[in-house]
Amino acid sequence: MPPVRIAVLMSSHNRRAKTLSALAALAGQRELPEDTTVRTYLVDAGSTDGTPEAVRAAHPEVEVTTVGTDIYWSHGMRIASRASRRSGEPAWDYQLWLNDDVTLEGDALAVLLDTAHAVGPGKVVVGAVRASADDRTTYSGRRGRALALVEPTGRPEPCDTYNGNVVLLPRTVCERVGDIDEVFQHGMGDYDHGFRVRRAGIAAYVTPCHVGICDRNPPHTGSREPGIGVREALRRITSQRELPPRQWWVYCLRHCWPRAPLLMFSPYVKTAVRCSVRRPPAGG
Repeated sequence: MPPVRIAVLMSSHNRRAKTLSALAALAGQRELPEDTTVRTYLVDAGSTDGTPEAVRAAHPEVEVTTVGTDIYWSHGMRIASRASRRSGEPAWDYQLWLNDDVTLEGDALAVLLDTAHAVGPGKVVVGAVRASADDRTTYSGRRGRALALVEPTGRPEPCDTYNGNVVLLPRTVCERVGDIDEVFQHGMGDYDHGFRVRRAGIAAYVTPCHVGICDRNPPHTGSREPGIGVREALRRITSQRELPPRQWWVYCLRHCWPRAPLLMFSPYVKTAVRCSVRRPPAGG
């Protein structure tokens, strides 16, 4: 396999230890084609835990851009992508989306590139990742109406869209489809991008095996935190971190028609109903 140049895009916020772990694992990749070049562009959204300073000290080769706390994941990844295309930067063959809480396996990049070679040029490769405690898949490609996780099977598996934790995008795909859409500030941007890739006639495949570790977020946080009232739950679910209404409506219109009107209101109604139900006290 000829040498390749990979631009790694990352966005971080107050996860210093995890970000450093992700970068250390990235720096320790093995079994890559000779003369492979990896250049990382990290956008830090106003971390107060010393993440930018620690990254610059431990990984001076990483280009760190510091922005405000109002920059969420999707927006941060767009900024990182623009930095990778800046005038004067050498042309890259692939972009790699990498979450700051993913610890790659030692051969992860080699597996991603081997998969790209196996499925043919111009295809997207999604890296499946697992929980730290077991082999349970946590993030991967998604398939079907229910957007079920695609499990690794030992061979490349097609998917309809993808979680953005580990995604390898050939340059031709980036030029044709573009970055994560500007309407999305945090969530939904990765799913939307995957569907846009599919509509462009470009196939996406999941790696034959897990390529890293990334635990799922705790289940009972945000709008699902037990004990909060309806008003607070609705404030949280409509915030940038969950389902801001305008962005959710755009997503539903693009990808869920004709069910869009029903799906638009469904999560907000369910949240209000869930928080309105009061369980009787134990023994009552």
